[in-house]
Amino acid sequence: VKSSIIDKEAVHQVVSLLLDAEAAEEESPSSSHSSIRVVDAFLIPKFRYDPIKKHFFQHAGSLPIHGEASAKAALYRDRLLLLFQRVSRDQHFIKPAFDTDVDTSPSCQLSTIQSLVGQRGRRWVMGVISQLEDGHFYLEDLTAAVEIDFSKAISFDLIAYYLEKRAVNDMFVILSDIWLDNEQKVMEKLETVLNGFENVEIVPSLFVFMGDFCSHPCNLSFHSFSSLRSQFGKLGRMIEAHPRLKEQSKFLFIPGPNDIGPSTVLPRCALPKYLTEELQKHVPNAIFSSNPCRVKFYTQEMVFFRQDLLYRMRHSCLIPPSTEETDDPFEHIVLGDRSEQKAFKYTGITCFNPGSFSDDSTFVAYRPCTQEVEFSAL
Repeated sequence: VKSSIIDKEAVHQVVSLLLDAEAAEEESPSSSHSSIRVVDAFLIPKFRYDPIKKHFFQHAGSLPIHGEASAKAALYRDRLLLLFQRVSRDQHFIKPAFDTDVDTSPSCQLSTIQSLVGQRGRRWVMGVISQLEDGHFYLEDLTAAVEIDFSKAISFDLIAYYLEKRAVNDMFVILSDIWLDNEQKVMEKLETVLNGFENVEIVPSLFVFMGDFCSHPCNLSFHSFSSLRSQFGKLGRMIEAHPRLKEQSKFLFIPGPNDIGPSTVLPRCALPKYLTEELQKHVPNAIFSSNPCRVKFYTQEMVFFRQDLLYRMRHSCLIPPSTEETDDPFEHIVLGDRSEQKAFKYTGITCFNPGSFSDDSTFVAYRPCTQEVEFSAL
């Protein structure tokens, strides 16, 4: 009789198979590309699950910029329904068609929390962990909520953790303020940076170029769009002249606060195709994402945000900033600011500013395996 319980030996066998597959792909230049995912704020389709008809339907029409008061509750409700239907389709949670099948194929049928009242024995429930009271956690579904104890809880992501720790050679290079119209101060030094990484033994997995990409604000008085387009093409030819970087590295472009866009409202959409299509011809691995955007690397989730926050906050500051800690779901935050380089830990989150490449030729090399931030400058 097959058991539905997974023991330690079975887990180690699965991990060993995955590690062997990962080792077999290490010789391929694109092996690290599959571990990096860029999440654009505007390219995520919105689907909802209908529990009555039991099918998905895509949201039609435009989404409002400012959500209503019920939007937050709807977010968690839709997420719960999405995961609930997925678990319910698993063979271990499907209700047997006939009572005679119970003995031969044990079922772990999900029950609602409200149905636990007056019941004994083992029951399988699914819900959202919420903190309805300070210091007290509850498991909540659409019917009721029950308090839970986390004192003996164990949480781990074993497979992704092993794969992440094996990626000792992965490195992200982050540069901010790449003024393409500044030939002597910026472009020549950028070529020096690319030359240096072209000659290393293992090239970086990801280059992150954050705006602004022009020394002049791209507002209504800016009319040099054709010139900026050709400068992006020149950057593409510069990257193409480094064959190892072109083939083995990804290039992520994030617009700055003064780059061209429909508005200055956050999140800002990616750079328009008119400016970037020449660069895309020379660099197929180029990715143009929103500001801010997320980059997922195995178990880590990094947020890249380009905005002159320090100047804005200090300019409008009436009371000194608070040092009170707050909860945040992200593990790493990259704040592209024109202020000096800085790295610090805040509530366990790694935050760092790569500095301004156009002002003082500073940038950052980040190693996700060890979570080390290396400040660099020319």
